[in-house]
Amino acid sequence: MPIAIIGAVLLVVSASAVAFGILPVQDVLAIADRVWPIMLFVVAITIVAELAAAAGVFDVASAFLARVARRRVLLLWLLIVGLAVVSTAFLSLDTTAVLFTPVVVAVARAHRLDPLPFAFTTVWLANTASLVLPVSNLTNLLAVESLDVGVGSFVALMGPSALVAIVVSVAILWIVFHRRLRGRFAPAADPVIGDRLLSWIAGAVVVVLLPLLVSGVPPWMPALGAAVLLILVFAWRFPRALRPALVPWQLLVFVSGLFLAVGAVEAIGGRTVLASLSGSGDHLFALWRLAGIGMLGANGVNNLPAYLALEGVADSPARLGALLVGVNAGPLITPWASLATVLWHSRLTAVGVTVAWKRFMLLGLVAAPLAVAASVVPIAFR
Repeated sequence: MPIAIIGAVLLVVSASAVAFGILPVQDVLAIADRVWPIMLFVVAITIVAELAAAAGVFDVASAFLARVARRRVLLLWLLIVGLAVVSTAFLSLDTTAVLFTPVVVAVARAHRLDPLPFAFTTVWLANTASLVLPVSNLTNLLAVESLDVGVGSFVALMGPSALVAIVVSVAILWIVFHRRLRGRFAPAADPVIGDRLLSWIAGAVVVVLLPLLVSGVPPWMPALGAAVLLILVFAWRFPRALRPALVPWQLLVFVSGLFLAVGAVEAIGGRTVLASLSGSGDHLFALWRLAGIGMLGANGVNNLPAYLALEGVADSPARLGALLVGVNAGPLITPWASLATVLWHSRLTAVGVTVAWKRFMLLGLVAAPLAVAASVVPIAFR
């Protein structure tokens, strides 16, 4: 079912809750006041990523990595790992899943390599590397707003856990695919860029944007500025690329409905039930418990509703960090655990790469618990 339809249903349910007095109007206004900067950032960064991809920025970057790898498959894969981490950290997990995935598949095919290890790399790192920065994941932005902290404090809390999650996922990927990552690859022609000036401008905008996203100013501000600048440049050089589909309408409807629906559930006592399940305390086993519930909720329903439902019982920085580990690094098992995974699979299908969900889930059953359990440890002993 398209996420827009799910979001529309949630909006109708939420409107009914407001009409019957279950969800007070002042709570709706409070939710809107909290989420508008986050939603504005999501729209702006999506437009930036889409236009950068249309200008060939990701193609140029991947071709550069292939040259740097000097025909060594393992080195190319490690460079793709690095670029996937950077893409996820600064441009969000959905960018990596949607825009970077077809690029790495094209690079693998151009050099006559099996695309499967590269495809798994993008989706796993889209999730595990989304712990790096506040802008990496919508859940992080919500957590930062809840904690009322800056980028530095968030990185101090989540940085070690992000590193552990990335290392664990990369190590498992290497164990699984190491036979396909041996040897050397054949050289391939550079990608064809239709408008080099447009590509250079878009690349420069992205390069300037990345440090601004961690400069301490509200992320929506530099993202919106970059989006407006790219829209103006594209209106000059390639106006056909400017279309309504650049705005993630389905995601906006889905997330809006989700926020209101979770607010309604909390209004009828849902938080009390979750509090009894998640326990309390900041010691290791308590944090493992909360992260585990977050991981189960993400794989059972989806990571965003899992976070929203459990945020109220994560009543300390350590517990909120553990929850983020569960809902960010944990959605590696079921196809619907994160929107990034759903989008990743649809992009692979569009470019003719088949990934069996059975294999995806079996590998995730190994990777997700290990990544989550290991990543909680730095939070407990920080």
